[in-house]
Amino acid sequence: MIKSDTWPTLTAMFFDQAERLGERAFLWAKEDGRYRALSWAETAERVRALAQGLRSLGLEPGDRVVLVSENRPEWLIADVGIMAAGGITVPSYTTNTADDHLHVLEDSGARAAIVSTAALAKRLLPAVARAAKVEWVITIETPTIGQASGASLHGWDEVMELGRGQIDEGNEGTTDVKRSDTACLIYTSGTGGKPKGVMLSHGAILGNAAGAEHVFRDLGFKDAVFLSFLPLSHAYEHTAGQFFPMAIGAEIYYAEGADTLAANMAEARPTLMTAVPRLYETLHLRILRAVARSGGLQKKLFARTLALGTRKYETPGALSIVERMTDRALEVLVRRKVRRRFGGRLKAMISGGAALNYDVALFFTALGVRILQGYGQTEAAPVVSCNPPGKVKLATVGPPLDGVEVRIADDGEILVRGELVMQGYWNNEKATFEALREGWLHTGDIGAIDEDGYLEITDRKRDIIVNSGGDNVSPQRVEGILTVAPEIAQAMVYGDARPYLVALVVPDEETRKRWAKDAGKPADLGVLADDAAFAAFLGEVVERVNATLSPVERVRRFHIAPEPFTIASGELTPTLKLRRHVIGEKYGAALEALYR
Repeated sequence: MIKSDTWPTLTAMFFDQAERLGERAFLWAKEDGRYRALSWAETAERVRALAQGLRSLGLEPGDRVVLVSENRPEWLIADVGIMAAGGITVPSYTTNTADDHLHVLEDSGARAAIVSTAALAKRLLPAVARAAKVEWVITIETPTIGQASGASLHGWDEVMELGRGQIDEGNEGTTDVKRSDTACLIYTSGTGGKPKGVMLSHGAILGNAAGAEHVFRDLGFKDAVFLSFLPLSHAYEHTAGQFFPMAIGAEIYYAEGADTLAANMAEARPTLMTAVPRLYETLHLRILRAVARSGGLQKKLFARTLALGTRKYETPGALSIVERMTDRALEVLVRRKVRRRFGGRLKAMISGGAALNYDVALFFTALGVRILQGYGQTEAAPVVSCNPPGKVKLATVGPPLDGVEVRIADDGEILVRGELVMQGYWNNEKATFEALREGWLHTGDIGAIDEDGYLEITDRKRDIIVNSGGDNVSPQRVEGILTVAPEIAQAMVYGDARPYLVALVVPDEETRKRWAKDAGKPADLGVLADDAAFAAFLGEVVERVNATLSPVERVRRFHIAPEPFTIASGELTPTLKLRRHVIGEKYGAALEALYR
């Protein structure tokens, strides 16, 4: 069992596990079309070398190092190596633009950056050239393009060799780091659209790993295997897909990408899988499409399996003797085949990062694939609660982890306290004060605690959209950019717990009248709202706006409102702010139809 006070730091945990597990396989990545492993001992040797190499370059305790890389063994080696050198890791998304990288570099005051590929360096290096404090850039694969201006460029192997030449026998390359020291800054979007750096201590992440171990220990961790798919720059994957597996001595396979995920699952055969709802939605759709193609008896058996599995969960004990016998037969004929799609030894799928649709959760449960929904946010390292395998309540996010206190404020807001809570937002006292009061993290979510102590999320106090991929999006920012376009007068974006954003748009009156005149059509908005040619015209406008937005902010589809939002209709406040719940009630069906 993991005790939250077993290790003083994340690096101490890693080196202890590496010494204990030695030559056992640890990190698996594709090489020449085949998965090949690094052992714990090999990984530890590389972490030591990188840590000493960074110190030889001049990295000092507390220095921030930005890390830009896809999921691969070098991500973990860099992350732990930075910490072992006494530095603070600053993950930056591979999808970030040069301006996004510049914000992270300048806000964090990073002295160094590590980047994996030439394609990623193409966006990072222009930002480095404009950042004031970056002194070195380390490239895992030699970039063929870009300028780093005043920063010196170093190859990964060069820094490794520099470090290897200076490590003494038994020197772990560590510094005098404490459990309460900051381990990483993970940037998350706020209501203003500018990402804020969440300071997480070593203890916050260690406590999260210990709490997760307590929840899942009845599943057993012998020969545990994880498939790392979500970006490691996301707090959820950083803890649940890297440090938790490390804490229980598991193997980590790195998925090649979304297109190869199914094949990678068959190769890795994971025992635990952590992902966001969007992945489970995709798997749900793929299974349904495969069944529809099969037709005939297989389709009928599948439908019967879903029906009986659903009744078993929602009405325990309701199945008749004949139905129970049928259900046992379907366990072999259907459920076992479904589980083979996930590698055949999956003990549980864990969903976090956004709300999981109840019907999707019920679908997998009925098919005999255990799915456990949890809840958290970056500011809580990030896991607050999770359903335990022995008592799953699909409509909830489970009880709080060990060592985590949760209470509901008078206004219904969920408050969280414990070692997992962030130290604050980097260089942002105002935002820190708003989020942390008297030791309690104010989550911005509304919820309730049921008779079993399980947490239910009922609403969001703030307007941030969290899509089904776990990405945070500021709707006000996207709406503001949409309405900058002269053709759009008003807009409301929509997409909480959905795979992408859609929007409700009100076209500019003059634009509408001019287009109608040129097209020889009536200018009435109620008529034009249903006109395909007018919709195509506005579609070009939306695509023009999308070109200025990041991928998660882009509006994939839209619905034209037949009338403007007004104060009289209750859709606007007296200060002309959107009343989202009013607009949502009026146009909810039309917006939901955009996802079909």
